[in-house]
Formats: sequence, C-alpha cells, structure tokens
Amino acid sequence: MAVKVFGVIGAGQMGNGIAHVAAASGLEVIMNDVKQEFVDKGLKTIEKNLDRAVSKGKMTEDEKSGILGRIKPSVDLKDFEAADFVVEAIIENLDLKRQVFQRLDEVVAPGKVLASNTSSISITKLAACTKRPEKFIGMHFMNPVPVMKLVEVINGLATDQETTALTVELSKKFGKIPVEAQDFPGFISNRVLMPMINEAIFALFEGVGTVEAIDEVMKLGMNHPMGPLTLADFIGLDTCLAILNVLYEGFGDPKYRPCPLLKKYVDAGFFGKKSGRGFYKY
Repeated sequence: MAVKVFGVIGAGQMGNGIAHVAAASGLEVIMNDVKQEFVDKGLKTIEKNLDRAVSKGKMTEDEKSGILGRIKPSVDLKDFEAADFVVEAIIENLDLKRQVFQRLDEVVAPGKVLASNTSSISITKLAACTKRPEKFIGMHFMNPVPVMKLVEVINGLATDQETTALTVELSKKFGKIPVEAQDFPGFISNRVLMPMINEAIFALFEGVGTVEAIDEVMKLGMNHPMGPLTLADFIGLDTCLAILNVLYEGFGDPKYRPCPLLKKYVDAGFFGKKSGRGFYKY
C-alpha cells in the first residue's frame, strides 16, 4: 500500500515533530489537535525548526516553504477520511487514546493503518478498540523527532506483516532507523530507560547526591550526553510517571515502583522544561 497522505493526531512536542519529518519526506500531512491554537503553536514550532535549518545552510527557503505547504492544519477528525496512515501522538492516557482510535476507526478508510506513538501503553490493548487490529501498530518516535534517528516499531498481537513492513519503510523514508520490538510494557526503550531515571530520582530523594551531582556522575562517568534528571525534565515528569505506572502495573514488580518524590513533583505541577520547573528551573 502506498502512503500519500499521512495523518498526525496531536500538534504538541511529539506530534509537530512527526508532522515535520513526514512533510520533509514529501508526504502530504494532516496535523490535527482539539483546538486551533494548539495546531497554530505546532506549526510555529515547525517553522522555527525549519528556520534554524535554513540559517545553517541545510535547506533553502523554497524547501522550507514546500514543507510547510504540505502540512494541512485540522481540528476535525473527519479530515482523516483522506489519510492512508495515521499516527496518534497525544498524552499517555489509555482512555483518551481509546476514544481517539474508536473515532478514527469510523473515519479512516478500511485497510488503512492506524498507529500510536505511545511510549509504554499496550499496542494490543489499543488495537482491540478498533475493527482493524491487524492494521494497528506502534510507531514510537524519540524526542526531538527531527533530530533523533530511532523509531521503535511495536507489533501488537494481531499486527500483520504487511503493516509492519509498511511502517519500517515509512520510518526509513523519514530518515529514521526502525527497530522492531514486541508488545510488552515500556517496549525496549522505556523498559530500560525509566528504571534508570527512577533510580536517579530515588538517589536524590534519599540524599545520596544533589541534582547536579547525580547528572554529572552519569555524564562524566558513564558518557551519557545528558544526566538522567535533565533528561527526565526534557521528557516531562508527568510522562515519566505515567510510563513508570504502566511498567509497575504491567509487570507487578516493585522494581518499577515510581519514586514518591516524582509523584510529589507531578502533584505540584513541576513537569520539567515544558512547565518551567522540574528538577531544574527553566
């Protein structure tokens, strides 16, 4: 199946990044959110990132205009009637994602692919709320999407080989490196990453070291490009907590128990960079 029109649900940090790389690959893109102001903000972010590429000589003004011209803003899910492949990139909330996919399943033509950018929620569980579980897959991009090369391709229990092959092909078309994973809580990336971030938060909680000390040890001693607490702030502490809850509930293993300090920060509205305050102030 050829993909000519690519849909993205959610114009936030991840959604606008996915729309950006899809449009840069030459596809027509529909970028949708619940309010026009959210879509406009997403478009401004894409334009800002493209301006940076132009200033560095990585693309021309005409190429930038072409990319922006291929992105159609949307606040109505009915617009996805024309889509060949749709990726959902909203917050990590199972009920909200189910509502979106139930509606999309009615709108998007039979045989077309529905995908989720979820970082931890079961693809099999999401697929089960549609009438096309064989055409449902996980397409987990990394943040920031225009920069990071990895796309985690997650097969649900019913996902067919054609859908997997198409998703792998699309990932490559976007300039990414697809890596297949099976449908377990957290998949590969967050099953490994989140316990490390959580342990770093426990080290802070127990007074083992300061925020700066913990991050410096991991940067200088383990050659990580940024420390785990900085990374948590960039991911969003609310997102980290949601993923850890999925791991904890999914495996029933106490090693995934979210640190009480993480819960306290989220309760306080300290979500990280996007809210202006997390383990650091921005």
